[in-house]
Amino acid sequence: MSTVSAPPASQRGLGADAPKSGPAQALLNRRGLAKLLLLVVAAAVLGPLLQAKYGAAWPSALTVDVSGPLGKTSDWIINNRDSHWLFVYFLGHLSNAVVISVRAVYLLLLALGWTGVTAGVTLLAWRVAGLRIAATALISLVVSGLLGMWVPTMQTLALMVVAVAVSVVVGALLGLAAGLSERLFRILRPVLDTMQVLPAFAYLLPVVLVFGIGVPAALLATVIYAAPPMARLTALGLRGADPNVLEAVSSLGATGRQRLVTARLPLARKELLLGVNQTIMMALSMVVIASMIGAAGLGDRVYQALASVDVGAALAAAIPIVLLAIVMDRTTAAAGERLGADTPVTGPAWLRGWLPWAGVAVVTAVFAGLGRLSGSLVWPDAWALDIAHPVNHFKEWMVNHLYSGVPVIGGTADWAAHFTDWVLNPLRDGLTALPWYGTLLIVAALAWLIGTWRTALTAVLAMAAIGVLGVWKPSMNTLSQVLAALVVTLVLGFGIGILAAGSKRLEAILRPVLDVMQTMPQFVYLIPVVALFAVGRAPAAAAAVVYALPAVIRITTQGLRQVDPAAMESARSLGATRWQMLRQVQLPLARPALLLAVNQGVVLVLAVVIIGGLVGGGALGYDVVTGLATGDLGLGLVAGVAIVCLGLMLDRVTQPTERRTTGKGA
Repeated sequence: MSTVSAPPASQRGLGADAPKSGPAQALLNRRGLAKLLLLVVAAAVLGPLLQAKYGAAWPSALTVDVSGPLGKTSDWIINNRDSHWLFVYFLGHLSNAVVISVRAVYLLLLALGWTGVTAGVTLLAWRVAGLRIAATALISLVVSGLLGMWVPTMQTLALMVVAVAVSVVVGALLGLAAGLSERLFRILRPVLDTMQVLPAFAYLLPVVLVFGIGVPAALLATVIYAAPPMARLTALGLRGADPNVLEAVSSLGATGRQRLVTARLPLARKELLLGVNQTIMMALSMVVIASMIGAAGLGDRVYQALASVDVGAALAAAIPIVLLAIVMDRTTAAAGERLGADTPVTGPAWLRGWLPWAGVAVVTAVFAGLGRLSGSLVWPDAWALDIAHPVNHFKEWMVNHLYSGVPVIGGTADWAAHFTDWVLNPLRDGLTALPWYGTLLIVAALAWLIGTWRTALTAVLAMAAIGVLGVWKPSMNTLSQVLAALVVTLVLGFGIGILAAGSKRLEAILRPVLDVMQTMPQFVYLIPVVALFAVGRAPAAAAAVVYALPAVIRITTQGLRQVDPAAMESARSLGATRWQMLRQVQLPLARPALLLAVNQGVVLVLAVVIIGGLVGGGALGYDVVTGLATGDLGLGLVAGVAIVCLGLMLDRVTQPTERRTTGKGA
C-alpha cells in the first residue's frame, strides 16, 4: 500500500489545521519539542547546582526515617491486642465471625460428601452456564479427587466462598459510592490503585499483627486484594449507564433510589458479573500467599511442597487450583453472556422460576445420601493417583539434560548467567550510577511527553518518595529487573499475539495453555525456574515473564481482532499486503489495546519480581519477604510502599495520553 505523500509547502505550518506529515511535525503539533527543550534547559541549570550541593547519590538530608514510628506502632499492637477495646469488642468479634463462617461452609461441604458436592456443583454449572461448563466442573472435581486433594480442595473452596462473598459485598458498596458520586470516585481511585499494586507480602505483616496467624488474617488479606476489581467495575457500570434511559426514567417521576434499582443496576449487570468474575480470579490467586499466614487447603500444600523443593507434590496441589479457577471463570463468564444477550425467556413461569433451583437442591441431597450409604464422605484413598514421583523424575531429567552441556546453544544455567551479565548487571549498574536528579528528569520527560504536566508531576513525586523513604538503591535494582523482564515479555507477547490474531487455529490452541498459565499460582513457577536457572535475579525475571505473558498475548490478540473491519477492507482494496495492513492499519488502530497490554505487563511483572525475592531476586522483594519473616513492620512496609511508587511511576509513563488530557493542561 502506498504511503501518503507530503503536503505542498503552502499547506505546511504550525496552525491547528496543519497536516501531520511526519514524526517531527507530529512532535511539534503535540508541543513535544517545546517540552523537551524546557526539560533540557532545566537539566542544564539545575543539574550542576544539585550535583554541587547534594552529589549523585540520593542525599541523606532528604531522607526520612519511618522505621521508628512503625516499630512503635507494631509494639503497641502487640501489647494491646488482648486488652484494648478495639481488639476485644470489634476486631475480636470480626475474627470470630470469619472463623465461624468458613467453618460452617466447610462442614456443609463435608456433610454433603464427595458425591453431593460433585452433583451439586455440576448441576449448578449446568443451570447457570450450560452443559459444556457442567462437564468441565464434573471433570475438575473428579481430577481433584484422583490427585488425592479432595479435603484440601474443600478447605480452599470454603475459604473462597466466604472471601468472594465478602469481597463482592465490600467492592459493590465501594463501587456504588464511587459510581454515584464524582467526589468519592476521585477519592477512592488512588485507594483502589494502592490496594491492587501493593504486594500481598507488604500487608500480610500488619494483618498478622492485628489478627494473628490463622483464617481471619488470610481471609482479610484476600479481601483487600480481591475487592478492588469489583469496586472498579461496579463504578464503571454505574457511571456508563445510558443517559437517555436515565432521563426517561426521571421524566416518569422516579426517585433516586428507584432510578438506581430500575435503571442503573440493570444497565450495569454485565459489568457487575465481570466484577464477580475478576474477584473470584483474584481471590484464587491469593490462595498460596494466604497459606503463609495460616490458610489451610491447596495453598498450604503448594507452599509446603515448595519448602521441600518437591515439584510433583506442588503440581498435584496446583492443578486443582487451576481447575477451580477455570470452572469459576467459565461459569461466571457464561452467566454474564446470558444476562447480556437479553434473549426472551420462554416456557411456563414455574419452570423459569424456583423449580429448577429446587431440583438442583433435591438431586444434590439424593447424591449426598447415596454417599453416606456408601460409607465414605471424602474421596476414597484407593481411587487416588500419585503423580508426584513421575513429575519429579521428569524434572530431574530436564535438569540433567538442559541445565548445562547442551551442544551449540548451551544450557539454561549458561543462559541465566549471560542474561545476568549482559542485561541485568549493566542495567542495574546504569540506573544506580545515574544521578538521582537525572532519573527524576528522565521520568518527567517520559511522563510529560505522553501526558500532561500533572502526569509528569505524579510520576516524579512517586520516584522522589522512594528516595525520601531511604530505599533508592534497592529500588533501582528492582526497577532494572522489572524493565528487563518487561522488555522480554512485550517482545514475546506482541509477537505471539500478532500471530494469534491472524490465525484462529493458533488462538484456539493457545487458549487452554494461557488459561493454565494465568491461573497457576505464582509460587508454582518458582521451583522449575530455579531448578533450570539456579538461584538469582535471572530466575525471578524468568518467572515474571512466564506469569505476565498470557495477559499481554490476550490483550494484543483482542485489540488487533477488534480493529474496524471497514478500515481493513479499505486497505485490502488498495492492494496492501498483509505486512502493510498490520503495520499501517492494525497496529495504529489497536494502539490503546497495546498500551493497555504494556500497562498490565508492568503490573504483573512487578508482582512476580517481588516474589522472586524468595529465590535470590534481592532488592525490594527480599526486604518485603524478610520483613514478613522477621516481623519487622518498618522494613516490610517501607519496601512495599516503594514498590507501589514504582508501579505508579511505570503506570504514568505507559498509559495512553487521551485519558489524562484536559485541554489546556496538555
